[in-house]
Amino acid sequence: MSSAAQPADPAAAAAAAAAAQAAAAAMLQFTIEAWTLLSIGIVVTLLRTYARIKAVGFRGLQADDYLVWVGVTFYAVETSLAYSVGAVAKGLANNGMTDEQRATLSPDSEEYKTRIVGSKIQLAGWSSYSVLLWSLKASLLVFYMRLTAGLKRTYLIRIYIGFGLLIASFITILMNLFLACRPFHNYWQIYPDPGNTCQPAISNQIIWVYLSMNVITDLYLISIPVPMLWQSSLKPVKKFGLIILFSGGLFVVACAILRCALIVTDPVNGAQLAGSWAVRETFVAVITTNLPMVFPIIKIWLTPIFGSLLTTMRSQQKLTDKESRSDLRTFGGGSHQSWRRRGGPPTANPITNITFNESEERMVEDVKMQDLKGWTDSSTNGSIPTSNNIRKHVEVAVVSEARDDRDLADGRRHVVGDEENQHHGNFAFARGPRRSSYGGQGRM
Repeated sequence: MSSAAQPADPAAAAAAAAAAQAAAAAMLQFTIEAWTLLSIGIVVTLLRTYARIKAVGFRGLQADDYLVWVGVTFYAVETSLAYSVGAVAKGLANNGMTDEQRATLSPDSEEYKTRIVGSKIQLAGWSSYSVLLWSLKASLLVFYMRLTAGLKRTYLIRIYIGFGLLIASFITILMNLFLACRPFHNYWQIYPDPGNTCQPAISNQIIWVYLSMNVITDLYLISIPVPMLWQSSLKPVKKFGLIILFSGGLFVVACAILRCALIVTDPVNGAQLAGSWAVRETFVAVITTNLPMVFPIIKIWLTPIFGSLLTTMRSQQKLTDKESRSDLRTFGGGSHQSWRRRGGPPTANPITNITFNESEERMVEDVKMQDLKGWTDSSTNGSIPTSNNIRKHVEVAVVSEARDDRDLADGRRHVVGDEENQHHGNFAFARGPRRSSYGGQGRM
C-alpha cells in the first residue's frame, strides 16, 4: 500500500509547490502595486497642500484641506491591512469552508488562528474603507462650497443636502457593519458556521449596503458641479475637460462595482482579489479628490514646455496665412505721424480696402464708425487737435497694383521716392485735405 501511495505524493507535492509559487508571485505583484499607489497618492496630496498654501497661506487652509489628510491617513491604514490579508492571514478568513472542514479544524491549529486573524483584518478593512471614502466625499463638498460662492443659492442648498446625505449614509454603513452580526464575535467564529452575514470577507449584506451608499453619494457629488459647468460660457474644450475632471467619481463607482462582483462570483478567492481592487478604488478616489487643486499648479509647471511649442505652432500658422495673402501689404500701426518716416505724406484719395486688427475689431463693436468725426492734418492747415478729442489709429491693408503705362502718359503726378518704397513693399501717400472717417490712418 505504501508503494501505491508513493507515486501520488510527488504529484501532490509538486502541485502544492506550484500553487505556493503562484501565490508568492501574486503577493509580490500586489505588494509592489499597493505601496506604489500609496506613494503616488501621498505625493499628490502633498502637491495639493503645497498649491493651497502657496495660494492662500497656511492660515488660509480650509476644512477640505485637512479632510484629505484624514483620507490619506486611512488610505495608508487600508493599504497595510490589505497587505496583511496576504502576508499575515494568507488570504484566509472564516469563509470558504464546508461544515465538515469547520468541525474537523482544531482550535489549536495554526490555520484556525490564522482564519480568526484574517476575519478581524477584513472587519478592520471595511472600517478604514468607510472613513477613507467618506472623508474624501466630505472634502469635495467643502470644496464645492468655495467653488459656488457668490452663485445662486440653489447650489448652496444642494451642497447642504449633500452633507445630509453623506452623514446619513455614513451612519447607515457603520450601523450595518457593527450591528448586522450579533453577537459581534461571530464575525471571526469558525465553528459552527456563523452564516454569510457574519463572514466579513464575503458578507452580502455588507457588500450591497456599501455599494449602494457609495454609488448614490458619488453620483450626487457629480451632479453638483457638472450642471454648473455645462451651463457655463466656457469654451467647449475647456468645458468638457472640467466636466471630465469633476466626473472622476465615475471611476470610483466602476471600481466599487467590480470589487463587489468579484466577491459575489468567487466566495473562496474573491476576498483577496477584492482587497486588491479596494486599494485601486481608494487610490482613484484620492487622485480625483485632489486633482482639481493639483491641476492648476501642474499646468503652470508645464506651460514653459508646452507653451513654447504652442507658440511655435501658432507662428508657423501665421506665416502660412501671410504667404497665402502675399498680395496684401499692411501699412500703419505706429504713431499718427509715422507716415513721415515712411517716405511721404498720405494720399488725397480715400482707401477703400482696409482691414482691422483684433484690437480694432473690438473697438468697432463698441463704436459706430459713422459717428466718428474726421480730423485735420496739423501740418496742412496748422490746426492742433484739442485734448478732449479721441485719437484713433487704424491699421490698413493696401492692395498693390501695377502702374499702367497709360497712367504715366496721362501726366499723373509721380511721387518722389515712390519707386524705392514700392520696391520694399511700402507705399507712400500724398498729403491731402481733411480725411473722412473711413480713410487710412485716422485720428479724432
